[in-house]
Amino acid sequence: MSYQQSSGRGRMSVQGIPQGDTVASYDSYPEAQRAVDKLAAAEFPVKKVSIIGNGLTSVERITGKLSYGRAAANGALSGAWLGLFFGLLLILINPQSDLVFVGAAVLIGAGFGMCFTMFNYAINRKRRDFSSVAQIVASSYSVIVEPELANKARHELGVEQPPL
Repeated sequence: MSYQQSSGRGRMSVQGIPQGDTVASYDSYPEAQRAVDKLAAAEFPVKKVSIIGNGLTSVERITGKLSYGRAAANGALSGAWLGLFFGLLLILINPQSDLVFVGAAVLIGAGFGMCFTMFNYAINRKRRDFSSVAQIVASSYSVIVEPELANKARHELGVEQPPL
């Protein structure tokens, strides 16, 4: 697998899983981030560091039961935000328009959002009667560096070298 990943200063080619030595493992991503931050503060060449999530699992947390009322409210809220965006965009394009146009755009957006979401809920009702949030989580996170810099990274992080 090969793809291009945009970075802050240009394009970097990424080819599969990074190779190197594991200098530390952590139970959470913020802990691994703090380790990389510590390396960066010590002037370590962080371009040669990667964080790898191990034991990836898909988790879907159920947030509630869906109903026509909840679908209508969620759709109206989403549509209102979109209407607000377009209303404010209209004011930027045509400064002579006033807030009445923004209010109208919010109401029209809420109406369309509510209708679209209720229609979508009616079609999918028997297949999915709940709302949820899905995420991918890892059981652990490894900080990997190129082999020639592994000992320096372990020293900066205060991690013991693994036994041979």
